[in-house]
Amino acid sequence: MKCSICKHGDTQPGVTTVLLERDGKVVVIRGVPAQICDNCGHAYTSSATTEHVFALAEEMLGTDEQVSVRHYRAA
Repeated sequence: MKCSICKHGDTQPGVTTVLLERDGKVVVIRGVPAQICDNCGHAYTSSATTEHVFALAEEMLGTDEQVSVRHYRAA
């Protein structure tokens, strides 16, 4: 697919790192499957992957840790 951000690159399957922050807590999820633009590096995740990332983030934000890091695992 053509990148909608830079308008020049094509996307290729790959993995990315997602960083989310809320209420002073930081969540990092590594190895998230995505389509990555070969020009600008923008990452596109599927709706199912995005939902799973948000579910993992909610679980991680429920701890006392200020910074949580995990590797993505499919549901």
